[in-house]
Amino acid sequence: MKYLFLFTVISSSTALADDWPQWRGPQRDGVWREDGIVKQLPEGQIPITWSRPIAGGYCGPTVANGRVYVMDRALNPDRERVWCFDAKDGKVNWKHAYDCGYASVKYPAGPRASVTIQDAHAWAIGSRGHIHCYEAETGTVVWQRDLETELEIDMPIWGIAGSPLIVDEQVILQVSGQGACVVGLDKMTGKERWRALDDPASYSAPTLIEQAGRKLVVVLTGARAVALDPVDGSVAWEHPFPYTPNRWVIAISTPVRHEDRMIFTSADMGMLVLRLHADKPAIEKLWWRKDQDDAGLNLLMCTPYTDGKAIYGANSTGVFRAVDYLTGDRLWKDVTATEQIRFSNMHIVKHRDHEWIFNNQGELIICDLKPDGYHELSRARLIKPTKRQQRKGNGVTWSHPAFAYRHVFARSDEEIVCASLAADKP
Repeated sequence: MKYLFLFTVISSSTALADDWPQWRGPQRDGVWREDGIVKQLPEGQIPITWSRPIAGGYCGPTVANGRVYVMDRALNPDRERVWCFDAKDGKVNWKHAYDCGYASVKYPAGPRASVTIQDAHAWAIGSRGHIHCYEAETGTVVWQRDLETELEIDMPIWGIAGSPLIVDEQVILQVSGQGACVVGLDKMTGKERWRALDDPASYSAPTLIEQAGRKLVVVLTGARAVALDPVDGSVAWEHPFPYTPNRWVIAISTPVRHEDRMIFTSADMGMLVLRLHADKPAIEKLWWRKDQDDAGLNLLMCTPYTDGKAIYGANSTGVFRAVDYLTGDRLWKDVTATEQIRFSNMHIVKHRDHEWIFNNQGELIICDLKPDGYHELSRARLIKPTKRQQRKGNGVTWSHPAFAYRHVFARSDEEIVCASLAADKP
């Protein structure tokens, strides 16, 4: 009865309330499907329903069954923490902390990967490869593993960042272990079911697709775009993403599927678009643009969005661009949607007829993205940026927000906030 009441209060219709239980939403595709959402944001500051203090981290909030999950890093002593808040009022339901030094991790603000929730359990992986499975309601630890030690992880310079992916009875992770760039663990016991690839890991989260009647896990590693069979980790198809041992891997964006296309991007290697065969697990390259000038769409943290006519995203200095879906040719650029500084960022979420952007300055924007340009409809401040992740300018907000129960949940290095986006206030 508690969460029936919660949905009635926190959204005006229980039938249309939706969770945001993993990275990029219910279907891991950056689409927000709830009805009854505002068409215009208030001027200035969006009213905050509740706010709670937390410490630093890049982990975006996730929301399920009336609870909000996020990770942070406490100092003195060094600990990673997993928080669970009540979605209605921000009350702390539970918290779990464990020792974790960051000596080998650059940009040490805190954990990167969002917590994944399914049914009665939650899976959280920290920057050094500590993974825990929890009872989602109570925080009781079901199992835990130190993957850095157990898999002899060759630690990426910015740590482990890909959010856990649940496929049937497994939790699948990109972790850069020895012969185990990607691993499949039993989701209820943590026992290893398979390991795959000798590749250096990237920071990109794995995603699930269906092709020719088969489930496949698509991963952008530091060396290639690859599809793995989730049952045993065998390679179904691959395409190289050139890697040399002397360069940093800086692929962060999540692979995106649109109809029969897969889109991959990184700041240094540009954008690769593959066509998925309909009758078998195979691909062909359609185009690959590696432009390092003003023409390309080389995304850092921003996962691309496409409407099937153009592909949109912001590069590592905040320049917002669109390129032609079929050729990769540039259509337009914009310098107003987010701040123009090094490592600027935005997250793009599709909602009904419009796109929503959460930008580097902690602002929410409602807009229309079209092949002919960026059309801003409304903008307001959601959360104040902070400087623990980057000290230049006025600070940054790099973490992906969650959209659930007709509310938005966002975090900085100082707080997590909840704000209503319901068109008719309860």
